[in-house]
Amino acid sequence: MPTRQERSAGVLVYRGSPDDPEFLLLDYGRHWDYPKGHVEKGEDDLTAAKRELEEETGIGEIEIDEGFEHAMTYFFRHKKKGLVRKTVVFFLGQVPGDPAIQLSAEHVAAEFLPYEKALDRVTYPNAKAALKEAKAFLDRGAR
Repeated sequence: MPTRQERSAGVLVYRGSPDDPEFLLLDYGRHWDYPKGHVEKGEDDLTAAKRELEEETGIGEIEIDEGFEHAMTYFFRHKKKGLVRKTVVFFLGQVPGDPAIQLSAEHVAAEFLPYEKALDRVTYPNAKAALKEAKAFLDRGAR
């Protein structure tokens, strides 16, 4: 069975000052991660990322930080699809104020956390790497 290719996109969301951001994490039940989902036919990565953010959290207003894009690729085995090679592209964006989160059915909880706590909470090493890159980007004042 050939390896199936999948592409997803998401947003590393933060609130507050870029100097002291709090990052949004979602509890998927067995792991903590960022809002993300499949890129649909006809969508570019950023359009998909914003759509998924709104579907998963209810957040429709976000200012995307120009110049930040983090891609990761990993493999996993799916019961029906077999081996899947998945690429996920993340953008970085700031939300105004303290937005109310309206979780989709695929999540158990959501929480904004300061960088160090978010780094401890997020589950997978590649997700930790994305958060480190986002924080370094903000620290450089690259917005």
